[in-house]
Amino acid sequence: MPSSSLPASAGLIISEFKARATVMTDTPVIQPAAPFLDMTGEALRRRIFMTESETGESLCLRPEFTIPVCMGHIAENAGTPRRYAYCGMVFRQARDDGEAEFYQAGIEDLGEADVAAADARAIADATQVLQKMLPGRKLLTTLGDQAVFEAVVRALGLPGGWQKRLIGAFGNQAQLARLMETLASPQPVSGLDRRVAGFLADGNEAGLIAHINETMSATGYSTNASRSPEEIARRLKEKLALSVTSLDEEALAALKAFLALDVALDKATKVLDDFAAEYRLDIKAAVSGFSARIEALSSAGVDVATISYRAAFGRPLDYYTGLVFEISEEGPSGALLAGGGRYDRLLTLLGAEARIPAVGFSLWLDRIERATAQAEGRTSK
Repeated sequence: MPSSSLPASAGLIISEFKARATVMTDTPVIQPAAPFLDMTGEALRRRIFMTESETGESLCLRPEFTIPVCMGHIAENAGTPRRYAYCGMVFRQARDDGEAEFYQAGIEDLGEADVAAADARAIADATQVLQKMLPGRKLLTTLGDQAVFEAVVRALGLPGGWQKRLIGAFGNQAQLARLMETLASPQPVSGLDRRVAGFLADGNEAGLIAHINETMSATGYSTNASRSPEEIARRLKEKLALSVTSLDEEALAALKAFLALDVALDKATKVLDDFAAEYRLDIKAAVSGFSARIEALSSAGVDVATISYRAAFGRPLDYYTGLVFEISEEGPSGALLAGGGRYDRLLTLLGAEARIPAVGFSLWLDRIERATAQAEGRTSK
């Protein structure tokens, strides 16, 4: 994107990024669509501008930078650790009278083995850049941790299918509430073919697969164009298991109590320890990593007492694995100015040969411009 088309704030932001030992990078506006459709989450998938190549390949306008930056790193076979910075336009179908094209800038920190230090650096960098852009403005930072949530879900002893469902809903309070209602009062699966129900009741997997195969052959379904009989049987078994699983009253109370936690970050470790002790849950490893991040934040000069920890807080991107955070402006608008998190599995899913730990954040330049304009007492364009 030509530098002349960037917002006025971009120059200062890029200067701040360069001072933090980053490598400025750019990515094509047209991207292969599959990685975004597979890994970003439903909230973003619905807003992607789709197109296709002359050969029929599904393409899209760049809806965010994290995936393209990671794909570029893999393609270049670059070494780690490495910090990439970017500044450019992203494209998402507008909602709530918002804009479909806007500018983002950010840093992707790839390959840093000290997870706590890298997480702290991401939060500190985002905060410090915003403070430079908006001097004297009050900023509110909210932090969540998917790894802690996953540890709680595992400690409750739920079947793998339920764990996957709950973890997939992290950050979506309405969806989590619906899932917990189902766990409190499970509903039997209805509408199953009588023979299928019989095979499931008897635990006859071989018979079920044979029946599905016969049905697909008789109805003309091609296993090359749809799920295999084995996969369909596995999904039916999982659906049945989920339908009869319920949480006991104490376990459901524990999950609700965890999701209700909302405290200042300097008090969060003790609150989590007390929660684990009250409900007899072993989440020590996750809390240890959580506590190490708090110490790293303090060492980086961040006042952790000003950060809010909300146990139910997540961000609407499927690739996050640990830390998630957002920074907003205090005041009536409460404009969201920055967001980020940790995504340790993403590069492997994109084709990296070895696991590469990663964390990053993005700044919304258009919102920063509007906040600056409001601070100066003028109307933004």
